[in-house]
This record gives sequence, C-alpha cells and structure tokens, in this order.
Amino acid sequence: MDTTSFYAGVPRHLVAVDCIIFGFENDRLKLLIIQRKVHPRLGEWSLVGGFVQEQESTADAAARVLRQTTGLQHIYMDQLSCYGEVERDTGARVISIAYYALIRIMEHDHILSEGHGAHWLELHQIPELIFDHGRMIADALKKLRDNAHFHPIGFELLPEKFTLSQLRSLYEEIYQHELDKRNFRKKILSMGILEKLEEKDKTTSKKGAHLYRFDKQQYEQLAKRGFVFEI
Repeated sequence: MDTTSFYAGVPRHLVAVDCIIFGFENDRLKLLIIQRKVHPRLGEWSLVGGFVQEQESTADAAARVLRQTTGLQHIYMDQLSCYGEVERDTGARVISIAYYALIRIMEHDHILSEGHGAHWLELHQIPELIFDHGRMIADALKKLRDNAHFHPIGFELLPEKFTLSQLRSLYEEIYQHELDKRNFRKKILSMGILEKLEEKDKTTSKKGAHLYRFDKQQYEQLAKRGFVFEI
C-alpha cells in the first residue's frame, strides 16, 4: 500500500538537527562551531548540523552529525528544543530539532573536526551565528546549568582523572560565577562519589595536586537510596 497517498496535498517541510557541542579545556567552557561550506550564508559561523535522512530518527541524525564531526560515539546528548519559526532559515522552510552534547575535547578527532571547518571557541569568543543559532546556544546553556545543578553531568566534560581545582573551574564556567574554594571542596568530598588517587598533577606546582576519579557506580548506588547530587 502506498502510504504517501494518505497525506496527499499536505505541505512538506525539511527537518534538520543542530548540535550545541560543549567541551572543557584549559579551565574554560568551549563550543564547537563551523564556517558554512554551503549556501545560504556561505562562509558564516554556524552550529554543527544537518538534515534528517529518510530512515533515521532525529536522535540518530544528531548522533551521526556528532560522529562525522568529532569521531566520537556514545557521548552525552540531550534533546534541547524544537525551532520552527516560519522564516528562521533563509534557504527553505526548515524545522530544526536541537540537541546539546558534552564531550571530552582531548578525545575527539581534531583532524576530522578541522576538515569540517570546525573551531573550539570560548563562550565570550562566539561570533554572530546564522539564523537562530545564537538563541539555541542561550537555551542550551540554561539547560546545561539546570541539569548540572542536580545531576553529575559535568563529569562528562572532564578527563577521567582530574583535580578538585579543575572540577571547581568547570562549575564556575557552567554557572559563570566564582565558587568558594573551601566550601566547594568540602561539599563535593562529603558526597562520597569521588575516588582519591595516589597520582598527582604537578603541572602547576612541585608539590602537585591529588587527582580524583568520578565513581559512577557508587553514585548510582547512592541515587537508588535517595541521594540527591546538588552543586
């Protein structure tokens, strides 16, 4: 049966996905953006995105776009919102489903990203973007802050081993304000979800700072018993 006849005469629109890709490097929260290689708005700054293919869901399309741009799979990704203003895209009637993703910059394929014209920029360096991509970033930052407040998703941005200073810097970047060093240390250690390692990071001092690892299994066990992560 030709099911297309069921919707004969119904307007058809293009469906796209746009990915707000966050990373953390040198104590700064960063975004991966590209310079467009197609019209309209050729050469202008844009989020990473693409059109949804016939046989894939929007989530699969977003995962494909992320993989093609960064070389990474099975990373933290969450649907943000739908953007469907009639004239949002000057090329055609395009409805976009936005996703935000958290990746470890050191693990992604730099050569692959550069081949797509992608650049990591700090939040204050982000230039004017095409269409409504600036609004998408603002919405993604708000959702990231809301989710990071009650869920340990921030660890998705850190290397496997990190210092407490790096962890505090990450949350300062997410919230865009300073956190009291002593109170932060006391609170995060009291949760019992970090494993203190024998190794030290000596890149900033001879004495060095202890490295820690997020104990996901311990966190999940605590969460089952009612533990609430909150920073």
